[in-house]
Amino acid sequence: MKIGIVGCGAMGSVYAGLLASAGHEIWAIDRWREHVDAMRERGLRLEGISGDRTVRVHATTDAREAGVCELVILATKAMQVVDGAGSCKPLLGDDTAVLSIQNGLGGPDAAASVLGRDRVMVGVVAGFGASMRAPGHAHHNGMELVRLGELEGPVTPRVEQVAEVWRSAGFKVKCFDDIGQLVWEKLLCNCAYSGPCGVTGLTVGEVMNDPELSAVSGQCAAEAYAVAKARGIRLELDDPVAYVRDFGSKIPKARPSVLLDLLAGRKSEIGVINGAIPRVARELALAAPVNETITALVLAKERQLGCR
Repeated sequence: MKIGIVGCGAMGSVYAGLLASAGHEIWAIDRWREHVDAMRERGLRLEGISGDRTVRVHATTDAREAGVCELVILATKAMQVVDGAGSCKPLLGDDTAVLSIQNGLGGPDAAASVLGRDRVMVGVVAGFGASMRAPGHAHHNGMELVRLGELEGPVTPRVEQVAEVWRSAGFKVKCFDDIGQLVWEKLLCNCAYSGPCGVTGLTVGEVMNDPELSAVSGQCAAEAYAVAKARGIRLELDDPVAYVRDFGSKIPKARPSVLLDLLAGRKSEIGVINGAIPRVARELALAAPVNETITALVLAKERQLGCR
């Protein structure tokens, strides 16, 4: 399959590396010129739990160079979704599906506001712990699960077809009828570690192993769970703290994207992760003070570091 990956950062590079290894024609589209140049010159190197490989992909900063693709994976940061969705229009044929994969709440809806709700599918990935080692070189600590579903309605044949593409590259995939469950089960894990790791500079495992920080992490997850239940989201878990600790135990060395952004001097996605919980809580006449405090601390750190 010809696949365009728009936003080929750490996670996008994991997708690109493994899908290309499976024989798919991959177009890696990113604004980071040095990364694109490195992929063109040396190929894309991906190392970690999936092994160590260097694969050839097509890389460009201009989607028009790629032309129409059969599948587009929109893997930008949440704050870049609208721009990314607009830039991917040259990749779209009549039947091209766009799989929107972002952290937190709101990414697929933002993509649909540009591309139309019938065009957009939703992906939620968990347990990868991806990071960039250098231009053209990505690493990932885990490879747990890819969840797929339609933006609206039950699983369709095109969802199943896209799932088989991911499975062909070695990904574990589950398809979901309930998009709320898809998003919120991942959000619980993001809330547990994104903000606490961002504030402290620690890895997932280090947060888990510190008694006070582990309690804060668990409270972030518990608040998110309570908000989800109050919103009527069906979750297949009863103990959010045990759920996020099981998740974290699989990627103890990982540094969440919020921390990686802060270390790189970039603004993070904290507003759609921990920051989303108090925002939704207020709509339900609830409170989420721990997530609200963690969000405020990360935002203060961004200002202190001069993140852009």
